[in-house]
Amino acid sequence: MTHKTNVTLDDIKAPLAAEMAEYELFLRNALHSESRYFDDILKYIFDNRGKGVRPTLVMLFAGLHAAGRPLGKRTMLAASLIELIHTASLVHDDVIDRADIRHGQASINQKFGKRNAILTGDFILSRIFELGMDSLEFDILTYVSHSIKWLCEGEVIQDEQTKTLGMTHESYFDIIEKKTASLLAISCGVGALAVKAPAREVDAAYEFGRNIGMAFQIKDDILDYAVADQTGKPMCADLREHKITLPLLEAMMLMEPEEETATRALVGRGDDEAIREIHAKIVRYNGIERAEKIMGDYLAAAKEALTHYPDSAYRTSLGWMCDFLAARKR
Repeated sequence: MTHKTNVTLDDIKAPLAAEMAEYELFLRNALHSESRYFDDILKYIFDNRGKGVRPTLVMLFAGLHAAGRPLGKRTMLAASLIELIHTASLVHDDVIDRADIRHGQASINQKFGKRNAILTGDFILSRIFELGMDSLEFDILTYVSHSIKWLCEGEVIQDEQTKTLGMTHESYFDIIEKKTASLLAISCGVGALAVKAPAREVDAAYEFGRNIGMAFQIKDDILDYAVADQTGKPMCADLREHKITLPLLEAMMLMEPEEETATRALVGRGDDEAIREIHAKIVRYNGIERAEKIMGDYLAAAKEALTHYPDSAYRTSLGWMCDFLAARKR
């Protein structure tokens, strides 16, 4: 399979050039309110979105299974619902985390207030069900709705593990599968579903998405230890919130029980001195490198799954997506 260095999302989206304009129009109509004030908030969200990885995955998997047919309105609906779920979750996350910045701009709660941010997230969730029901594409609505449940479960489990400082490998992988990988998996699966692919192909697409989703979150957790000049985010932000992620879990695997207990206590402190000590331990026990190995295993499994599909521009782009996720610096 072709490997591409310095791959960009524009490279990955190249096979979708004709569909992207249709998708953008569909999404803009979905993010709309008759209230002028509310529509100003929604337009702000539309104009300050992220990279669009998830809807891109929807359309790439639809193209992979469409056998040259137009992707159609079912695919545009599926891609838009996925983006709306992701957007609503980010709006609510920023309220919970009291975040002031999102995608380099003021967050919704910072710009429009906490109350309006909560209501905006709720409005977007309501639009998901309104669009799905009005379209009569109940299989797509049912399929994507599972991700909302898993996102909420993941947040609650993470909150409990953070409070108790009891994070284990098992709980960590459960959390990132629910909070991150599930929506990427649903994105791939619903792309195949949108063009009426057989159930086994929908399941295979889901599994590809799960693997890249696990890798995506592990990469995020690795980047949390990178300097702020590289990522644009404060270094060790997770540790300051008392969150234990894979690089530290991997380091603690090599510690004696007493040192592991003391390290968890340092996470509970979360001050600058404690964070410096934890970071030194992660370096000493090669926690970053060990986490990168696990991330690489997930990406290798995703790439291996692609070899079962006929060669096409869509398959090439999905392989490049794996390269993009592995190489990203922020």
